[in-house]
Amino acid sequence: MTAPTHGPALTGAFDAVLFDLDGVLVDSEALAADVWVRTLAEHGLPLPLNDFAHLAVGQTFPNVLVRLSELHGWTPTDAFLPTLETRFNAAFDTLDAIEGARHTLEALRRVGVPFAVGSNSERGRLHMKLASAGLAGLVGAHAYDPSWVGGRGKPEPDLYAFAAAQLGADITRCVVVEDSVPGATAGVRAGATVIGLLATGHAHPDDAAHLLAAGVSRVVTSHAQLQEALGLAVPV
Repeated sequence: MTAPTHGPALTGAFDAVLFDLDGVLVDSEALAADVWVRTLAEHGLPLPLNDFAHLAVGQTFPNVLVRLSELHGWTPTDAFLPTLETRFNAAFDTLDAIEGARHTLEALRRVGVPFAVGSNSERGRLHMKLASAGLAGLVGAHAYDPSWVGGRGKPEPDLYAFAAAQLGADITRCVVVEDSVPGATAGVRAGATVIGLLATGHAHPDDAAHLLAAGVSRVVTSHAQLQEALGLAVPV
């Protein structure tokens, strides 16, 4: 694995920060993968957890189904999607924020830098995760999913370009924070500066080498390091 990279703080070089959700702000990726794998096995497609994680990382829900069909010739039964939905709702009812995520958002608010969330999660689950992790009040209305841009989720650039516009910011003066290659690709294609966040102790199927190859400017391993990169005071 390529070592995480650090560079000078970006203070004054950006007007807004756009965050991915899963694995960046909320600790949901391992829970989601477990629900998928367990439910797939019950509906005729047993997959190792790591195989599914690499197949699905950063993808929209419809794209996961497309990839399962393309790679494994599998299509969902009538019972599959309702079962998956019920289990997602139960799993995301109690969800932790990634360590330091709240501090990052609060620090941005203190210095008057606007921020938004751009996630491939379905809209209802996006807001459920933010609320469950205690971040909904900080993010407010600026949480966006692919339905805002005609379903064109990451790795297409539309979602981050749209989120920047909603903040009144030029996307080329925005920082995107991501932990997956599809998300990093979306940020780079939109014209933003992208920082990879691989929070230690959490599931991230893409490693630092993958993110750097996708065009991120640097990789950090905690929100404390992210705050330093953004030129924010790190809470004590």
